[in-house]
Amino acid sequence: MAQQVRGVVAPGKNEPVRVETVIVPDPGPGEAVVRVQACGVCHTDLHYKQGGINDDFPFLLGHEAAGVVESVGPGVRDVAPGDFVILNWRAVCGRCRACRRGRPWYCFDTHNATQRMTLEDGTELSAALGIGAFAEKTLVAAGQCTKVDPSVAPAVAGLLGCGVMAGIGAAVNTGGVGRGDTVAVIGCGGVGDAAIVGSRLAGAARIIAVDIDDRKLETARSMGATHTVNSGTTDPVEAIRELTGGFGADVVIEAVGRPETYRQAFYARDLAGTVVLVGVPTPDMRLELPLLDVFGRGGALKSSWYGDCLPSRDFPMLVDLHQQGRIDLGAFVTETIGLGDVEKAFARMHEGDVLRSVVVL
Repeated sequence: MAQQVRGVVAPGKNEPVRVETVIVPDPGPGEAVVRVQACGVCHTDLHYKQGGINDDFPFLLGHEAAGVVESVGPGVRDVAPGDFVILNWRAVCGRCRACRRGRPWYCFDTHNATQRMTLEDGTELSAALGIGAFAEKTLVAAGQCTKVDPSVAPAVAGLLGCGVMAGIGAAVNTGGVGRGDTVAVIGCGGVGDAAIVGSRLAGAARIIAVDIDDRKLETARSMGATHTVNSGTTDPVEAIRELTGGFGADVVIEAVGRPETYRQAFYARDLAGTVVLVGVPTPDMRLELPLLDVFGRGGALKSSWYGDCLPSRDFPMLVDLHQQGRIDLGAFVTETIGLGDVEKAFARMHEGDVLRSVVVL
């Protein structure tokens, strides 16, 4: 039987979000209903609210979440009621050419729940990234549920559902950071700081954090950066080269998603270095580089979607590392809030004084 719950809805482009009654249907084949315990406020949710992703309003926001499976539909075998799970927005199909080649993190046919959640008047909601977890309960594809150790705090676990995984994965999975490498991270928000954590975990010898905000640079240093560069007052390319013996970094991770910072990343890498774009650009952005410079420099230019993660592999591993004290996921939680505080959390995000506000239910 369908359930009525509270959820945070973005009714129209740039309109304030509001808490509405949301109708969550019973799970159908391959679906699960999850009782949400915590959900991080991610910049992607703000993109949805601003119409920067598409105009399929109204949106049920929230996607960086953890909770407990309440019920499952026919054919679901990998999760069961009572399981503690992190929600992921890329449920791999297991059948496409990428999956068959053993590269499921590139799955070309990821899927969401078939049914739609609605408002009381029957208006269908577009769930952010197919999740919609700023709600007491949400309906997802069962493949979007990844079981992890239930002893981990939900506010911490949920962060792996998007931003923290994206950053750690950009360093470890996409960038291939290894022992002794030099790494530069441009943009020290939640994703950039996670890339710093991932680089430290992988054994990087020198980690250079770049941002225009000294507060963020201070936080980056606490996360493991060995050097910081304020690019508002210093040429970051020259600074990175100076800190790497004149060569540039082995791996440069661009966590902003803007043409100007991508150019900085391109010219701040070593000749055979790697650039990883994990910052999300908007559809109108264009990049211009001299083709000769692209040709004349070896290495690789990569994009990192969701940190090239495989949730079933990476989420439990990172939770275990957190539980062992080898990474501190709790350091990313700046504040915990309620459903009614999401609009204020977006404002704080603009001010740049939070890594993550986390809705706790």
